[in-house]
Amino acid sequence: MEKLLTLTAVFLKIGLFSIGGGYAVIPLIKEQVVDRLRWIDGQTFTDIITISQMTPGPLAVNTSTFIGIRIGGIGGAVLATGGCVISGVVLSAVLYRFFKKHSGSETVFRILNGLKAASLGLIISATGTILMLTFTKAEGTPAVSRVDIPAVAVFVCSLAALRKWKKSPVLILVAAGIAGLFLYGA
Repeated sequence: MEKLLTLTAVFLKIGLFSIGGGYAVIPLIKEQVVDRLRWIDGQTFTDIITISQMTPGPLAVNTSTFIGIRIGGIGGAVLATGGCVISGVVLSAVLYRFFKKHSGSETVFRILNGLKAASLGLIISATGTILMLTFTKAEGTPAVSRVDIPAVAVFVCSLAALRKWKKSPVLILVAAGIAGLFLYGA
């Protein structure tokens, strides 16, 4: 029961402070569930983020659902997802009323510009977090050989296929999954 209350509180906080949404929330979730509470390890977190990106719905909601089910079963999934969503719903309703009332304010416009810059910083941080988790091997591996060369190769090939040759993201995901099966085993 205590773990479920903690799970709810953690995802209420994540939902409340996930300004910028999407990728910007990844470092906050990682800090809470991997670094602070140690509910899951870095590799499991990377796997959950990967699955969350491939399933329909917002990244934070999908991630909270997967972590919730891992920590507390179906009840944990409902509580984590609810905690993540309710903060945003309440905050959005309050902010909507505020911005509607102050839509012509120069001060409000400047505040929004500051928040956009902070969101970009959070997204860049999330990118760094994902890259570090993806391109390094397990903690027990010697530092010199921690770079996961096959993962880097799959990334570079996927990026080239997407950006240079304009291939379908679905096709790239399928090809990367097949490559992962061959490179890392079943």
